[in-house]
Amino acid sequence: MSKVEEFEELRSLLFSIAYRILGSVSEAEDAVQEAWLRFDASPTRPDSTKAFLSATVTRIAIDVLRSARVRREAYTGPWFPEPLLNDPYQDPARSVELADSVSMAALLLLERLSPLERAVFLLREVFGFGFDEVASAVGRSEAACRQLLVRARKHMEAGRPRFEADRQERQELATRFFDALRDGDVGGLQSLLAADVQMVGDGGGKAPQLARAIVGAQNVARLLGSVFPLLIRIDVTWQAREINGQPGAVFRDRDGKVLHVMVLDVLDGRIQAIRSVINPDKLAHVGPVADAWAVDREVRQARGQTSHGSTTASPASYVMGKSKEVSG
Repeated sequence: MSKVEEFEELRSLLFSIAYRILGSVSEAEDAVQEAWLRFDASPTRPDSTKAFLSATVTRIAIDVLRSARVRREAYTGPWFPEPLLNDPYQDPARSVELADSVSMAALLLLERLSPLERAVFLLREVFGFGFDEVASAVGRSEAACRQLLVRARKHMEAGRPRFEADRQERQELATRFFDALRDGDVGGLQSLLAADVQMVGDGGGKAPQLARAIVGAQNVARLLGSVFPLLIRIDVTWQAREINGQPGAVFRDRDGKVLHVMVLDVLDGRIQAIRSVINPDKLAHVGPVADAWAVDREVRQARGQTSHGSTTASPASYVMGKSKEVSG
């Protein structure tokens, strides 16, 4: 095969490695492109193109992650990974590991690891690389990689997410959730939520965002049940999608532009967490991005509020925007 053909055959694997290290679709795509440029510029053909490209994209992603961590420390509000609608890499032999590792909960847990620990854990535990390949990819000895993996496992096991194995059951629960959301059915919503459910939003300071997590089935259900009928009134729509391997939905304004993405963590037949990504920088790969501030103003108007002189956040602000505290 030509270099281009070899690279294209491995592109989905390279993206999946880079995305799990970085938690960013755009940065993962850039890392894959840089790996191609280095491969294309190499005067010799490696013995194993897969090993060469996997190592190359891993090293690039580690370098990017080190600089990204500085930016994340100054990030406004909670940081979530960029939502991934479709994981291009499929490996039936490792389908469970791949599915578990791409969830938002798992990616947030991976943030506890150092860049090297993260890369070693993913290459070994998720993608099944041998220790010799892992060592080559991260530029460390096999013994050092084994130690890195031990530390990474300890961090991951302490908070490793566990989701429903039955995808159909998960999707049925999500369907009931979004039906109740559409109807503003507070009781129906509450029955689907875990008692200690958390709802959190990521706007990055570039869109309305939650000031703090909303906790508890009653609080979350009441807020969701009051907000979404208003969103429907101003022609906001949503489409159920699997996002990062979990049930969720893409919300759009009346012009079809992406407003935000919502992801549900499901465990033991209940929704444990609801995460919304509304930072426009994290949604551009999904489609043209809506003006969330304008939608928030419309919701205020629909509710009979004005955005001037009010100290009370609008209902939309709790889901897509800034929040004070929920009482009762």
